[in-house]
Amino acid sequence: MSGVVRNKVQRKFKMRGYSLKVDALSEVLSFLSHFPSDALDDALELLLDELHHLSLKSAILDREPVHKVATLLLEAEAAVEENPSSSSSPASALRITDAFIVPKFRYDPVKKFFHEHTGRLPIHGDASAKATLYKDRFLLLFQRLSRDPRFSTLAFDAPTSEYGSCEISPIQSLVGRVGRRWIMGVISQLEDGHFYLEDLTAAVEVNLSSAISFSNYKITTGFFAENTIVLAEGEMQLDGVFQVRTCGFPPLEDREKSMAFFSGLDFFGGGILTKEETLRLAELEKKAVNDMFVILSDIWLDNEETLGNLETILNGYENVEVVPSLFILMGNFCSQPFNLSFKSISSLRVQFGKLGQMIASHQRLKEHSRFLFIPGPDDVGPSTVLPRCPLPKYLTEELQKYVPNAIFSSNPCRIKFYTQEIVLFRQDLLYRMRRSCLIPPSTEETSDPFEHLVATIIHQSHLCPLPLTGQPIIWNYDHSLHLYPTPHTIVLADKSEQKAFRYTGVTCFNPGSFSNDGTFVAYRPCNQEVELSAL
Repeated sequence: MSGVVRNKVQRKFKMRGYSLKVDALSEVLSFLSHFPSDALDDALELLLDELHHLSLKSAILDREPVHKVATLLLEAEAAVEENPSSSSSPASALRITDAFIVPKFRYDPVKKFFHEHTGRLPIHGDASAKATLYKDRFLLLFQRLSRDPRFSTLAFDAPTSEYGSCEISPIQSLVGRVGRRWIMGVISQLEDGHFYLEDLTAAVEVNLSSAISFSNYKITTGFFAENTIVLAEGEMQLDGVFQVRTCGFPPLEDREKSMAFFSGLDFFGGGILTKEETLRLAELEKKAVNDMFVILSDIWLDNEETLGNLETILNGYENVEVVPSLFILMGNFCSQPFNLSFKSISSLRVQFGKLGQMIASHQRLKEHSRFLFIPGPDDVGPSTVLPRCPLPKYLTEELQKYVPNAIFSSNPCRIKFYTQEIVLFRQDLLYRMRRSCLIPPSTEETSDPFEHLVATIIHQSHLCPLPLTGQPIIWNYDHSLHLYPTPHTIVLADKSEQKAFRYTGVTCFNPGSFSNDGTFVAYRPCNQEVELSAL
């Protein structure tokens, strides 16, 4: 390599804050020697982008990290050259992420930045992990709210905005102050029958009897339950109780705005793409008009009628011109809940084997479609705590003999299709959220319970904002249920009625219970089209 290239490499690395040792520089030059002269700049930028994603111990680079990244990039380049069509194939376009490998980010309110947790996350966290769970949820929404002009702190002598003054006051500052204030906190029941709002400074008892929903900002839809984070406007009474006049969820932020503020952070777990790669994949996504996901929930393998209906579905898609690229089969996989009295594990293993035979008998589906299995709330597993691990291998190994490309993932589960982010969650959430509701939901915008549920989880940026006493969550893995930045699509599989609802640009739907009423969904990710289907 010429001295000009050598100087360019050192200058580019210095601009990114790196210094190269001699062996590292030699490794970079060796990597660039595989590319023509007109592609050197792009190759160098790609190498730097990938190095940025590594957890480096020092800004002074030696050979090891450079060699690691360069080797991976050259292998990827070789794979594309061997099979040019692979980059646009459904298999390479689809990335499925287990909940237990989703990256964990924590917000630093001082530096105003997210930093990634490195190291091992134990399943059994210590006592501080529970407090951290609530703190992380609160800070996630607080940093989002701090960028909203309606609730930002006014500068000295600044004129009041068109929204009025809605500055958020710390709960600790309410003592001895009169007049109406805005506060933000978690609804908690610290004493039986007495509800409090808690933030990072203090807790105050609240009276919700006179609370109404937001009217000016149209944040009226949703279930106000214990554990949800709310904005409340009211006044401190002489007895130390905060009388709530207005109550609602923290306002949303556009996905693009969130991504712009924290570019380079992989919240979703599907990998970080360069701007050029994102544009390329977006073009491929638009062209993937034949890709379709078939989503079914409640597949009772011990029910002959259900198996017959499932075979009808498979027969129908076997004979279409282009078979679906992905079948998503979600639990429960047994009509009886798994508990101490459950004695049918061996028979359920046999039923999974029969399902594998059924799928394998449809040759086109076996060869060209993929099958994803997600456990339900009552399926076999170590506990009912979220996130749930995949189905036990003992149950599924017979099925995998017939369908080698079957995928068994956690609940919830994440899918990245080209640039689109999809979250899958199987939980009977609607009934439980309605039971936990403290304030009757507003009917100003909608009276549909499913739409209230969708608004709740999107505003809370969390899949399951229920009290931990009602739905246990692994403290160290609560981040796997976060919805920030908001994904493109959320599948809320529930035993309730089949529904679809598009809210603030997010497509949400419930495929219904296949075993109960034969309903399922055909979803086309290229244009986010939801086709509610039934036998």
